[in-house]
Amino acid sequence: MNEQRRLVLKAGGGLGVLALAYAAGLIQPEAAVAADWNQTAFAGKNLEEVLAAFGGSVPTESKDIDITAPDIAENGAVVPITIESKIAKTQEIALLVEKNPNALSSRFELPEGTDPYVMTRVKMGQTSHVVALVKADGKYFFARREIKVTLGGCGG
Repeated sequence: MNEQRRLVLKAGGGLGVLALAYAAGLIQPEAAVAADWNQTAFAGKNLEEVLAAFGGSVPTESKDIDITAPDIAENGAVVPITIESKIAKTQEIALLVEKNPNALSSRFELPEGTDPYVMTRVKMGQTSHVVALVKADGKYFFARREIKVTLGGCGG
């Protein structure tokens, strides 16, 4: 059998399943695209610009937010960071890297009843503070930690 014909039939079968799922209402085009992401917040250059894009007020520093990350990151391309909030009614957790071209790295909306704990990896071009911004009960709180990034992975 012709290999090219097999490939066309395989691809066509997959597209047929997608078309049926779409026609049945199982797949919504909006669900596949992050249509409601906050572009202004992700374009912010510092904490104040990001917070303004979120529509928030001045955040309060809190010791109830734990940032777990290496003190020295030997590879700035993949810096593991964990944020845990001990603040009641935590609704959102956002991670900012102050010296990155765009400060906001990630934003997590937490449904009610979810443990306020997130884990991610970020890219850092240079030594910088990372800021965990937490929205709890309609108010904003933050914690800050410095992470040193070494060049070339030599640890010094």
